[in-house]
Amino acid sequence: MRHIDAFNTHDLDALMACFSDDASWATGADRFHGHAALRTLFAGAFEALSPRLSLQNLLVQGDHVACELREDYSVEGVDRTDHIAGFFRVEAGRITAAKIYREGSADISA
Repeated sequence: MRHIDAFNTHDLDALMACFSDDASWATGADRFHGHAALRTLFAGAFEALSPRLSLQNLLVQGDHVACELREDYSVEGVDRTDHIAGFFRVEAGRITAAKIYREGSADISA
């Protein structure tokens, strides 16, 4: 929940505290690794899209988390909603790996 709260308030420092230093993030054909790459990814998304997440379903088994999310965001002034499946590995309370699948396409287009 810390991840979603930080994401929704666009608190980049709090969001980055949710990740291990060498965390990986995969969505569509895009891959990001480490804090610098993730910070750039999320900072750009916050500025360009003003996204907000809503948790729909959550399943936790050991250090693996699967969740269904709803993402509301804006692309060039047009409001959009997508559904996302996220699969996370968490160690010592921090995300070490994430794979994100967006409904339809991982690529956001206008």
